[in-house]
Amino acid sequence: LVGSLGSQVTQQILIGIAATSGVLVLVGTSSSAHAPQGLRARAAVLLVASVCIAAMLLVRVIPPLPGLLVAYGRYAATWAGINQIVYVGEGVTAAVAVSRTPDGKLNYHNAGKVQASSEPQDMKLQRMLGHITTLVPQNPTKVLVIGCGAGVTAGAVSIDPMVKDQTIAEIEPLVPQVVSTHFAEHNFNVIANPKVKVHLDDARHYLLTTDEKFDAITSDPLDPWVKGAATLYTREFFEEVKEHLNPGGVVTLFVQLYESSDAAVKSEVGTFLEAFPNGAVFANTVNGQGYDLVLFGQLGDRRIDVDAVQARLNSPEGAPIRDSLAQVGINSAVELFGTYAGNRTDMAAWLSDAAINTDRNLRLQYLAGLGLNLYRSADIYRGMIQDTRYPENLFQGSERTLTELRTFIDRTLAASRPFTE
Repeated sequence: LVGSLGSQVTQQILIGIAATSGVLVLVGTSSSAHAPQGLRARAAVLLVASVCIAAMLLVRVIPPLPGLLVAYGRYAATWAGINQIVYVGEGVTAAVAVSRTPDGKLNYHNAGKVQASSEPQDMKLQRMLGHITTLVPQNPTKVLVIGCGAGVTAGAVSIDPMVKDQTIAEIEPLVPQVVSTHFAEHNFNVIANPKVKVHLDDARHYLLTTDEKFDAITSDPLDPWVKGAATLYTREFFEEVKEHLNPGGVVTLFVQLYESSDAAVKSEVGTFLEAFPNGAVFANTVNGQGYDLVLFGQLGDRRIDVDAVQARLNSPEGAPIRDSLAQVGINSAVELFGTYAGNRTDMAAWLSDAAINTDRNLRLQYLAGLGLNLYRSADIYRGMIQDTRYPENLFQGSERTLTELRTFIDRTLAASRPFTE
């Protein structure tokens, strides 16, 4: 009922059912009493009337679901009167909201917090996640996007002309409807794109029950402390993802550093790199400070051809991707891959105590919950990149390009590390 009618109407219906049940019980009781029949009839009428009046009063005082609570959860009081709630909806599995900031930015809310937005730092990550997914494979014809969210990552995937068949696996039917209305400008109207189909299902169940394979898969689940979300970060899930990649296929995964802890991030990164030992981490930083990450993995160890990616961006067909990246401050392939933050070798010491997240322990769900109220993203990122060096075996290209890339990576990492004598 909640998914169809909303919690307010559902509660009103339940009050009506309870009142009806009460009336039936009271009428039955009064009819079996030993008082005169006329008195019993009047008593029954009064009882029924009293119950009906009480039920009607209760129905009237049931308030609508507070939009601020849906949007910000435990921080609702903090955000009161700041942002305008422009949409609130209750679906089968989640309540969703959209808010607008005073300067016109949009926030997409799920699980009582902002999950995506049109803020610059979020747009950059969402575009990076989508474009790295399709720019690295040689022939990204068929792509799977796990989690719709605001649709920005899915939209970034969809504008790649080499992508011919795109599937979005989304568990909540309400989400694609909401983002197609409120975020179409930011996600390139991805839901209406004829080459995109939305598969309404849990992503894990979808992969377990389909024979389809993809050239690239990108995943942006909810926070891992949300019930069920940690199952999309387990070693077994990543192995299942590998089974659905075509030869040379790639996978990308979003990982947040904010509202998290060292232990949770280590678990996410360590588990992913165990499944994809040749993988890499790319960082979205804000003023040189850690904010969130794109984890990158692939079947095999083919190097990323930076010149080939730049050639795609320079081509007439690549103009939409080039413009999309430029909108978030990335103006070349060197700048895109210059966000490199490390690999398994670089992070060996940092990951030495990482708790591998498995189906059997779901350790990440609890580690993420413990870090829910922490804001240590800068410290986490500094610890993560302390031993990172330019990766000699990850990129290929002309000598000039690789020299430029090396310089860019070294400069970016230096800006994020603490100053030492």
